[in-house]
Amino acid sequence: MNTSKRKSHLAVRMLCEGAIMLALALVFNSLKLIRFTNGGSVDLAMIPILFFAIRWGVGSGCLVAFAFGALQIFIDGAVAWGWQSLLLDYLVAFTPLGLAGLFRGKKWGIFVGTLVCAFLRFLVHYISGITIYAIVAPTELFSITFTQPWMDSLAYNGSYMLVNTVICLVVFGLLYRPLHKYILAEDILPRKN
Repeated sequence: MNTSKRKSHLAVRMLCEGAIMLALALVFNSLKLIRFTNGGSVDLAMIPILFFAIRWGVGSGCLVAFAFGALQIFIDGAVAWGWQSLLLDYLVAFTPLGLAGLFRGKKWGIFVGTLVCAFLRFLVHYISGITIYAIVAPTELFSITFTQPWMDSLAYNGSYMLVNTVICLVVFGLLYRPLHKYILAEDILPRKN
């Protein structure tokens, strides 16, 4: 296959995989394992986004992650929450998941990428909690009353983000051997001579 045909083939493949992973993430987002009352949930939605980013790189990964955040605004009915919340809790929080693409083609990159991206997502939610949602303090969580917004945000956002991160790591751990070629993008990256 000549170079231009290969590039065209890879572009179509990337678009198709991106659409499939985005749709899968939206389905996983609607199948919440745990739903918190003030937002946040435990689900499998990060898995397809991280998987796509690690295969196709930062640019494509961030685009799909941004699209996921944007579509989630409408699906979750968050349009009425105010622009600060929409910006931070959806668009800015999910876009960094695409940064997993920084570890593309690297052995164990999916695990490092998951940890880095989950931490960045947590950081955005944490900042949102201490700025936008500070007005709801004091808050009770896990039968503990938090009077400081920074503690409340740390406990609240940290609880579901930690579980989401562990779930992603476990799933990628189970899939690493059977999907090794795809996780390392060996089927799409140029061969090393």
